[in-house]
Amino acid sequence: MNKVAEINLEYGNPTVEMAVQKMKNGLTTCRGQGCKAVIVIHGYGSSGVGGGIKSGIRKVLAGGGMQGIVRAFCGGEDWVNRKRDILSVCPAIDSCRQNISGNEGLTVVVLR
Repeated sequence: MNKVAEINLEYGNPTVEMAVQKMKNGLTTCRGQGCKAVIVIHGYGSSGVGGGIKSGIRKVLAGGGMQGIVRAFCGGEDWVNRKRDILSVCPAIDSCRQNISGNEGLTVVVLR
């Protein structure tokens, strides 16, 4: 069975750096526990254009620094366009899809 975990980066009102480190540690731990995917809750931010944590974690995910752990990722706002690819790798995410679709406050990460 493909396990799906959740990491909530909003808890405790962290700085961007703290949230990025928490995500890195969490993804590494989840992979070690056999999870196939992680839903990272980062919130949208209060600026109206997406917050620092959201852009910070996505920059790290896109930058290749987690290449050995992360296979793919998708923001909730892109779920409609990417869900087929993501679900083909981890069908268990289907049980969470109603919470994902259109939610700009989270990112789905598929692990290697």
